[in-house]
Amino acid sequence: MASLIARSPAADLVPLEIGTCGLRETDVGAITWVAPFGDAKDIAPGLAMPKPGESTSNSDTRAIWFGAGQALVLGNPVWPDDAALADQSDGWTILALTGDDARTVLARLTPLDLRDTAFPRDATARTLVGHMTASLTRIGENTYEIMVFRSMAATLVHELTRAMTHVAARAAL
Repeated sequence: MASLIARSPAADLVPLEIGTCGLRETDVGAITWVAPFGDAKDIAPGLAMPKPGESTSNSDTRAIWFGAGQALVLGNPVWPDDAALADQSDGWTILALTGDDARTVLARLTPLDLRDTAFPRDATARTLVGHMTASLTRIGENTYEIMVFRSMAATLVHELTRAMTHVAARAAL
């Protein structure tokens, strides 16, 4: 009798270390799409609705802007009464790119201005990474979370691996 085995989207693809960068899969728990009815200020107690290009957080949950009047809530599920909700937990893969050259690696793949003044910590954007639609959030000094549809996990790892290899090779010259 056959049985299914639960696996994360990038289970056999990461972690990777190339040059000064590392790539790992991030398990954020539940992912809930939230679209408040009207002009909501908070998604849940202590969790503000993010403004365009920003993310907000409380002790165990993070909300990232995901379009006009929309947010993705990562972590504990939220159930506001005054919002449309959809569980997105199985639809995405999230990779964390870390290291001194993380910004240089991403600069090869996205049209965003990633300088500190333009894309500070907690900034987020819907953008392209390579040829894939993605959500990119800066979560630390040299740490970025990249979200793509689950079906694009291998492609994202491939694109990031190539960029990491090229950046590491240039540094070795």
